[in-house]
Amino acid sequence: MTTDSLRWFKSSYSNNGGDCIEVAGNVPGAVPVRDSKDPNGPALTFSVNGWSSFVAAVKDGEFPA
Repeated sequence: MTTDSLRWFKSSYSNNGGDCIEVAGNVPGAVPVRDSKDPNGPALTFSVNGWSSFVAAVKDGEFPA
């Protein structure tokens, strides 16, 4: 699957002046992530479990703002 065929989206909380990431949700077993300011740049791919753990840690405040 190429990055051209992915359906990218930004969080509804991403109204902070352009410092955003985009996530593609249509890849079974993986979560591609890219910088919204560089859509043709590289994408990192995480396992579903790894991404879910990261999101839970962010929501729990484990990373300083």
